[in-house]
Amino acid sequence: MTAPLVPAALPHSVTVDLGGRTALVTGAAGGIGRACAVRLAAAGAKVRAVDRDAAGLEELAAQGAGLGGTVEPVVLDLTDLDAAEQAAAGTDILVNNAGLQLVRPIEEFPPEAFHTVLTVMLEAPFRLIRGALPHMYGQGWGRIVNLSSVHGLRASAFKSAYVSAKHGLEGLSKTAALEGAPHGVTSNCVNPGYVRTPLVERQIADQAAAHGIPEEQVLTEVLLKDAALKRLVEPHEVAEAVAYLCTPQASFITGTSLALDGGWTAH
Repeated sequence: MTAPLVPAALPHSVTVDLGGRTALVTGAAGGIGRACAVRLAAAGAKVRAVDRDAAGLEELAAQGAGLGGTVEPVVLDLTDLDAAEQAAAGTDILVNNAGLQLVRPIEEFPPEAFHTVLTVMLEAPFRLIRGALPHMYGQGWGRIVNLSSVHGLRASAFKSAYVSAKHGLEGLSKTAALEGAPHGVTSNCVNPGYVRTPLVERQIADQAAAHGIPEEQVLTEVLLKDAALKRLVEPHEVAEAVAYLCTPQASFITGTSLALDGGWTAH
C-alpha cells in the first residue's frame, strides 16, 4: 500500500490582512503555537508570543524577523494566572494553544498533575479571555481561537486530565461566543487530531506502556486507529485554520468547533 502523502508547507493560502492588530498566542515556542505565531505575523499582526521556554521564544523571534508583522517574546508560566490575565490586555486576537499531556490510568494519575493540566489548559484560557475582552468589547471586534482537540469531542482512555480540560475548553469557548456576539467578538475551537509536535512524540512511550504494546505500534494501533486519513496533522495546516477564523469572511462563524481530525469523528 502506498504511504499517504504528507503535505509540504505551502505558501500561505488564506489571504489575511491583520495589519494593526495585536495577537497573543500561548505555547508559542514550538509546535502548533509557533506555526500560529508565524502565520499571524506573516499576515501583519503584532504577535505576543507567550511561553515559559525562553530559548524557544528567541528562536521564534528570529524566525519571525522579516515577516509583515512582528513577534514579541513574552516569557510567562501560565500557572501564574494573574500574570496571564494581565498579559492579554489590549489584544485583538487571542489564540489559547498551550497544553501538556500525561498518559496514565485514572487510579495512577497524580492528583497534582491533574491540577496542573486543568490550570494551564482551562483556567488560564479563562483568565486570558477575561483579560482580553474589555479591549475587544471596547472596539467592537475580536477573535478568540481556542486550540482544542478531537479530545474535546471524543474521549480516549488514560487521558483523564487532558480530555477533561479540552471538554471544559469547548464549553468556555461557546460561552464566550454567546457573550461576545453583541460586541463583535467571535470565539471558536479548532480541533485537530494528532499533530506532528513534540507533545505527541513524547507520549508515544507512555502510550506503549499504558496499552502494553511496542512503541512502533502506537502510531498505527492507537494514535491513528480511528482516523480515516492515516497520517499526523501538520502544524501549518492547523495554523491556516486559525488564520481563516480571523478573516472578515469568518465573521459569522462563532461558538463552533472546527475538526481537523482526518475523519476521526465521522464514525
